[in-house]
Amino acid sequence: MISKENREIRDAVLGFERRIETMHLEFQKYRLGEADRMPEWERLEREILAFSRRRVFDLELSNHLDRVMHKFQNRKKIWLRWAEEYQHAPRDNP
Repeated sequence: MISKENREIRDAVLGFERRIETMHLEFQKYRLGEADRMPEWERLEREILAFSRRRVFDLELSNHLDRVMHKFQNRKKIWLRWAEEYQHAPRDNP
């Protein structure tokens, strides 16, 4: 039986993981010029960091949270590189 608190933590961690994947797709659209604005990755980062300050006593959940945080950091590097490339790419002017 999983406790209510552990279930809430698990759901939040899974939610962060889904949001990272969604943001990755949004950054791909931005990179391709299909979106006008860069996605708000900073807000997601703040939310993940704030959540990570909670005490997670379940080892499996703690490890999952660590993996999600690591995934975010890796994706963030990719996103920032893509944004830099996009901002410096020549634009077609009609």
